[in-house]
Amino acid sequence: MVQVKVYGNRSVWGPRRTEVSDALHGALVGAWQIPADKRFHRFCLLDDGDLVAPRSEAYLVVEIVCFAGRSVEAKRALVRAMFDDVAPALGLTSDDLELVVLESPRENWGIRGLAGDELALGYRVDV
Repeated sequence: MVQVKVYGNRSVWGPRRTEVSDALHGALVGAWQIPADKRFHRFCLLDDGDLVAPRSEAYLVVEIVCFAGRSVEAKRALVRAMFDDVAPALGLTSDDLELVVLESPRENWGIRGLAGDELALGYRVDV
């Protein structure tokens, strides 16, 4: 399971939600072999002044919340994809994109009435 939370200024990113979602999902599909139909993205867009950081108005924070188990190499591949593919696609500098991967054991998730470690996934987590 992979869920994406996107934080940014509403005035900048509100009209571009689809573009952002497509770029992020493409990176996840490529780096982590997430199935194309497994897209869970939440946009937490903030009013002007509610995101305080020494960055531009286009500053974007991406949190990937996922089952634990991906290799260090897979996480580095995702970081590279974010800065080599996503940032340029969105017109961002490396200073205006931040990524954090938050892993949680499968048993800590509840999905479709089951604990995450009881789910039969159609894809691998241990990439």
